Formats: sequence, C-alpha cells, structure tokens
Amino acid sequence: MPNVLRQKLGDFNSILCFKAAILGMEEALGDKACAIALTTAGRARGKKLVETWGLDNSSLSLDDLASKLALALGQEGTKLCIVEKIVTEGEAIKVYTSETLCSAGELLGSQRKCTFTMGVVWGSLEKILNKRLRGVHTESVLRGGNHDVFEFTHLD
Repeated sequence: MPNVLRQKLGDFNSILCFKAAILGMEEALGDKACAIALTTAGRARGKKLVETWGLDNSSLSLDDLASKLALALGQEGTKLCIVEKIVTEGEAIKVYTSETLCSAGELLGSQRKCTFTMGVVWGSLEKILNKRLRGVHTESVLRGGNHDVFEFTHLD
C-alpha cells in the first residue's frame, strides 16, 4: 500500500474509537471547550486538505467546490461525511451534508453538534475562498433535518 500511514491497518480507524475520544475530551474539558477544540482541529485539517489538493485561492464554482469536497471527504476520500451540495442564500454559504462523523450513532433528539466535521468544511472553504468565515451548524439530522447543514458568513 503506497502512501499510507500504517502498512497493515491503513489510514482509517473506527468511528467508535473517534467518538470515544470525543466523549473523553468532553468529560475532561467540558462540552464548550471540547467543541472549540474539535472545531479548531477540524478547521486546521480542512485547510491542510486544500493545500494538499492544490486548491488554495482557487476560483471554483460552488458546484465544482461541492464535487471536490464530496470526493475528498466522502466514500472515495476520508469518509468524514457526504457533501450533498453547496448553495448561497443571501450572504450565506450553506453546505448540506449527510452521514457525518459527528452524528453517527447518536440518538434522535441528541443535542450533539457537528464540531469536527463542520470545522473541516469550514477550514476548506476559508482556504479555497481566501476569506475568514463564521460557521454555524443550523440543521441536524438528529433534530428532524434531512441534512446536517453548516452555514457560513463572511467576517471580512
């Protein structure tokens, strides 16, 4: 296996293990501090992914951007989530996702937010658009939504 971090196990680990790490961090740091840490880690990961793809400051359409993120983060990529579409509504950019790492295995009605997953999308968008953004998880599959929706607005 070329370009893998581990020769026998490959580059991926289980959602159960990652979620256990999240629960442990929440217990040690508290919910808010953990959410900040996971979102920040996700943003850094998203920016690094964009650098790896060579998409820094690119002028992709939102449809092309959605396709690139879907490939990188979906079934053929890191398996973090499925990026369904990216649209603009007024000043906001909305990213519609499904099968997110953060929502996996959660009970309906759970108040869990997609911190790491949203952070990866957030960092990717900031790096590609070369703009500072503010991100909010606005809809959740855990609370009746059809998607986990991340909404981003420009800070600059």
